[in-house]
Amino acid sequence: MRSVAVVFVLTLSMVYAAGPAVAAEVVVGRFNASASQPPAPWRIIRFDRKVPATAYRVITWDGVQAVEARADASMALIARPIDLDLVKTPILCWRWRIEAPLKKADMTKKSADDYAARVYVTFKLPSQTLTLAERSRRALARQMFGADVPDAAINYVWDNRKPIGTRLPSPYMNQSEMIVLRSGGKDAGRWVSQRRDLLADATQTFGTTDFRATLIAIGSDTDNTRETAHAGFAELRFVSRDMSCE
Repeated sequence: MRSVAVVFVLTLSMVYAAGPAVAAEVVVGRFNASASQPPAPWRIIRFDRKVPATAYRVITWDGVQAVEARADASMALIARPIDLDLVKTPILCWRWRIEAPLKKADMTKKSADDYAARVYVTFKLPSQTLTLAERSRRALARQMFGADVPDAAINYVWDNRKPIGTRLPSPYMNQSEMIVLRSGGKDAGRWVSQRRDLLADATQTFGTTDFRATLIAIGSDTDNTRETAHAGFAELRFVSRDMSCE
């Protein structure tokens, strides 16, 4: 399925290149430090109430108005729903930073599945694309952890050890992929701009184009490794392929 998806993405890119350029932008996270908390529809998501929640606030950090995350053996995401046409605006742009990478995290193990920073997009998939076992697992997970458990997800992560470009399935759920965009401490302590073709990544991961992006989240989590993390996120938006992220 993935080989078919890759061919589709390449073909789609050629069509875009041949057609007229139409600039488009959907801003989903532009924050104002005059308010201490991100505005609605941003909200905190916690999957396990027994685990302390990562703390979030809006600050001006080195001249950038951003959401600051402080994790201390904690886990929570801050998220908002999205409703957009990924064909028109397939590129996800954002800025992020960490003060230091985690030391004990390991994205291949549930027991160490933590990240100093991640950007997380969830998707709705047609039921026929999920096996009976997958549908049953989703239903059980939603009973245990709430309706925010998605059908599928793409996680862009700032890892501590895996090379940039690493793509691995989530240790927690099928139809969820972790993609390493930054690794280690080389870029720590400063703002870094990121650009990613979400449509291409989702098509390659799910093996279909029949999906809908439903939610975007940002966060730091250290509940498994019991470490601390300090991160920031700013200027999240979706743009057409002809637009710059700068």
